[in-house]
Amino acid sequence: MDEYDVIVAGAGVSGATAAAMAGKLGKNVLLIDRNSAQEPGRKTVWGWVCGDAVAKSHITFVEKNLGETFSNQALGLKVDGVVALSPDLSYKLPFDGEGYSLERPLFGKALFDMAMKNGVEFKGKFSVEGPIIEDNKVKGVFGKNEEGKEERIRGKVTIDALGIASLLRRKLPENPYIDKEIDYEDLELTGRFIYKTEDGFDDTRYYDKKNALIHLNQQMAPGGYGWVFPKKDGRVNVGLGVQHRSLEIRNKKFSESDNLKSLIEKYVKWNPLFKQYQLDNSSRNGEGYWSVSVRRQMEGMVYPGYIGVGDSMASANPLSAGGIGPALIGGILAGKAASVAVESSDTSLEGLWNFNVDYVKQYGKSMAGLEVFRIFLQSMNNQDIDYGMRSFITYEEAVEITYGRIPELSLTSKVAKLVRGVGALRTFKDLVWTTQKMKELNSIYADYPKSPKDFPQFKQKVVSIINEAKARMPSSPV
Repeated sequence: MDEYDVIVAGAGVSGATAAAMAGKLGKNVLLIDRNSAQEPGRKTVWGWVCGDAVAKSHITFVEKNLGETFSNQALGLKVDGVVALSPDLSYKLPFDGEGYSLERPLFGKALFDMAMKNGVEFKGKFSVEGPIIEDNKVKGVFGKNEEGKEERIRGKVTIDALGIASLLRRKLPENPYIDKEIDYEDLELTGRFIYKTEDGFDDTRYYDKKNALIHLNQQMAPGGYGWVFPKKDGRVNVGLGVQHRSLEIRNKKFSESDNLKSLIEKYVKWNPLFKQYQLDNSSRNGEGYWSVSVRRQMEGMVYPGYIGVGDSMASANPLSAGGIGPALIGGILAGKAASVAVESSDTSLEGLWNFNVDYVKQYGKSMAGLEVFRIFLQSMNNQDIDYGMRSFITYEEAVEITYGRIPELSLTSKVAKLVRGVGALRTFKDLVWTTQKMKELNSIYADYPKSPKDFPQFKQKVVSIINEAKARMPSSPV
C-alpha cells in the first residue's frame, strides 16, 4: 500500500493488542516486528522475559473490547493476587486482586492471532530504526527489512510499541510532550528464571500456590524486590529487580561486588523452596534479563501522527513494576484513538490528544502517586521497612495505597507507637509527607488537561513534586 491507516511498530503485548483493536474497527493496519510470525513479540534473545503476572480485570477489559476470549493454556495459572512480604517475613501487604500467571509465549501468540483474525497485515524480521518526519509530523517508519535493505513505510498514524529503548520515541523531534529518554535512576535492572520444583513445599512465606509473592529486602534486592510467582505444572517464575544506584550503595557499604545475576543466585539459595530444581527452557524462555521503568507513564504520549504505548511510554506500575496490564489497556485505547483520528482525517496533536485523557482516566491517574511511594520505599533500610509496615500503617491502609487510593492515616494512634527514636520518627514523617503528595498528584491527574495548550503547566506541577520527593528521600538501602 502507498499508505496504511495505522502502522504498529512492535508485536508485543501492547502492539498486538493495538493492532487487533484497530483492525477490528476496520482500519488498514500493518503490524511490524523484528521477529517472525512464529515468535511474535519475543522481547530479547532470551525470550519473552517477564514476570508473567497480570490482573484478571485487565484480561476482562481486553476480552470485552475485542470480543474474544483467551484459552486456559494462554492464561496459565489463576492466582488470588499478589502479596508483598516485609524483610523479616512477618507482614504481608496485598497488591492486585485475582489474576493469572501467564504462559507468556502462548499469550503473546494469542494476541497476535487476534490481530491476524481482524485483518491486520504482518511484516516480520523488520528492524525499525526511526520515524519518517515531514513537516514536524510522523508519517511512518523507516528501517531494515529481512534482506537488510532500508525500507520506508508510510502510515497516517504510527503506534510506537517498541519497548523501553524505542528508537521511534528517542528520534522524535524535540517537543514538550514526550520525554525522549528515561532517567537511569527510574530503571530497574531485572532478571528471572523459570524453574521446575518439587511438590510438597508448604511455607507460604517463600512460595504460595495461590498467590504471587514479592519479597521486599534491601539486602537481597536493593532498591527493588524479589519475586516468586507460581506457574502451572509445579513451575515457578523467580527473579529480582534492583535499582543500579541502590546496588552501588549496598556493595560499597559491605565491600561486595554483587551484580544482578549473583544476587539472583543468592536469592534462590536463600529460598528453601529451591532445594531441588531444574531450568524449564521451553520456547528458549527459561532465563532472561531486561530493564523495566518504575516511573509514572510519560505525562504526554502523543505527537502529531504518533501514539506511544506500553513500555515505550514507561507505563509499568511504578510500585509493582507490572507492565502487562497497562500494556493491554494502552493497546486497546491506542487502537481506538488511532482509528478515530483516521476516520476524522485529523491526526494532529489535537486529534490524538484524547488518548492521553482516556489512558489517564482508565489506568494512569494514580501512577505518579505510586511513584512517590516507590521513592519512599527505596529510601528505607530493612529495619525501617519492618518497623514501618508493623507500626505505621494498617492492613486496610496498605490495600488503599497499593491500589493508588490515598487513605486518611490515623495519625494519633501511630504517633504513640514511635518508640524507636529518631530513625522511626523520620520514616514516619516521610510517610505522612508521601501520602500528602500522593493525594496532591492524584488531584492533579484528576484534572488532566483536555487539550495541549494546558499541558505545560500540568507537567511542571507533576515533575516538581517528583523531583521534590527524590531530593527529600534519596535511595538508602543500608
